Amino acid sequence: VQLQASGGGLVQVGGSLRLSCAASGSILSINVMAWYRQTPGNQRELVASITSGGLTNYADSVKGRFTISRDNAKNTVDLQMNSLKPEDTAVYYCAASRLSIRRNGFGVDYWGQGTQVTVSS
Repeated sequence: VQLQASGGGLVQVGGSLRLSCAASGSILSINVMAWYRQTPGNQRELVASITSGGLTNYADSVKGRFTISRDNAKNTVDLQMNSLKPEDTAVYYCAASRLSIRRNGFGVDYWGQGTQVTVSS
């Protein structure tokens, strides 16, 4: 499975960005797709995840501001980020798992390349 992420960039506080991730390869084996983020010196953390059945999970810090969605027909997963804050600045990674994932990334089978999101004040 290959994951191709796109959509990062620079945005002002309170603005919005939409990240997209396209999966290719043996995608039928994928159950969970997710977005993680990482800042320098810190561990990668789960931002949001969605199962093949549409069940979602969000980090407390993004609840109510971020929305994850998945198109199983197109094999894509998007992350709509609204009301962005400086603390959302990070490199965001698309991820996929055949089974389940943990907040620290355990269980992730495939990672996409990171995309930088910078929120300026």
